[in-house]
Amino acid sequence: MRLEDLRLRLEELYRQYDHRFVTPDPLEFVRAQETDADREVVGLLASGLAFGTVAQIKRSIAVVLAALGPRPAEAVAALDPGAAAAALSAFRHRWLDGRDVACLLFLAKQMRASHGTVEAFFAEGLSPAADDVGSALASFSARALALDHGGLYRGRRLPKDAGVRYFFPSPAAGSACKRLNLYLRWMARRDGVDLGVWRRPDPSQLVLPLDAHTFAIARRVRLTRYRSPGWAMALDVTRRLRRLDPSDPVKYDFAFHRMGLLQREDEVRSLV
Repeated sequence: MRLEDLRLRLEELYRQYDHRFVTPDPLEFVRAQETDADREVVGLLASGLAFGTVAQIKRSIAVVLAALGPRPAEAVAALDPGAAAAALSAFRHRWLDGRDVACLLFLAKQMRASHGTVEAFFAEGLSPAADDVGSALASFSARALALDHGGLYRGRRLPKDAGVRYFFPSPAAGSACKRLNLYLRWMARRDGVDLGVWRRPDPSQLVLPLDAHTFAIARRVRLTRYRSPGWAMALDVTRRLRRLDPSDPVKYDFAFHRMGLLQREDEVRSLV
């Protein structure tokens, strides 16, 4: 398909897959929040747990939010890591447990306490001139994992096998950083289903959250030359999508995901 034809077809799908298609998705929990502070905190949690089946993801997010109460950002600001781990002692999400989630929340508390917002903590490692968020993500994860773990794990430094590390992958290690890129999409994009809570990074710098659905469609539509999912593929697909919309290359991500999740094979074939 010619580039312009592909752009026009993707624009149709972008308009089609609007807020009516958010359910079921972890984004539901973020959109339900009333303040930007709560959206930022719940977004970090919901994107971090966005692996596994949708039903399992939603159950896990709901359990943590029930423990936090109606004002998640306020609860995180007052959070005691040991008490949070105790309150979540029965929590399990795949290989993560309540201690890992309590640590994630405690790290978010420290980010907000030192910088005012998670956005400002993230943006400390972001160059406005950068083509994409790769180096900023590497900096964000490294600095997050260097924060105090509140005594939730043995030793002063975070152990190499600490489950909380799974919330903070890095492009420097080749990870596609799907869940962190999803978080950035929710926070920084200002159109469609996304929330536009943050002003940094610019949407033009975002990288596609590469999951199983977007991976399969990107391969089918020949948006990448790579065969294995990872940071190189995520960046390759994003650069090709930037040719369709330089200012907002990941705008089509939600449509890709919905087409894959809903098994809309006819729509996928229309892109080939």
